Amino acid sequence: MTVNSRDVIFHYDSPLGRMTAAFEASYLVGLWFDGQKHFGSTLNEDTAEGEGVLPEQIRSWLDQYFDGTVPGYVPPLRLRGTSFQQTVWSCLLKIPWGKTVTYGELAKQTAAVLGRTSMSAQAVGSAVGRNPISIIVPCHRVIGADGSLIGYAGGLTRKEKLLSIEGRSTAVIK
Repeated sequence: MTVNSRDVIFHYDSPLGRMTAAFEASYLVGLWFDGQKHFGSTLNEDTAEGEGVLPEQIRSWLDQYFDGTVPGYVPPLRLRGTSFQQTVWSCLLKIPWGKTVTYGELAKQTAAVLGRTSMSAQAVGSAVGRNPISIIVPCHRVIGADGSLIGYAGGLTRKEKLLSIEGRSTAVIK
């Protein structure tokens, strides 16, 4: 993906493993567990290590999150993806702390936003799986129709632990 600005990355050592965050100007554009599926998928080729105000905000947000505190704000985001993916991701942002929705429920919400009567849960699941901003855009809060933990690019063990941090009793991992 080519944009005019350079992406700057920094690293965060979370209790669930090292994470890489990326920002462009004053926007977070990526947050991944190192080595996860689709790692760095939205990064520009021209990246550099860096620090600044936004990395400190992201570190603070993640510190609060991993301490079990609701951060109370969403850092400035620039979600890079197709229009459909961005619609799904905006629906993810509406899932409250400690709550979960099924892929089917998320598909209904996405359909409503798009003015459609229905939407494929598989299509929505594909977009969820390509979410470039882990945890902050809470794709870990999406579960299977039977309550099982399925489909998390960072790994199902991490998904279970993230939900546990939020006080959510976890379901069966499939």
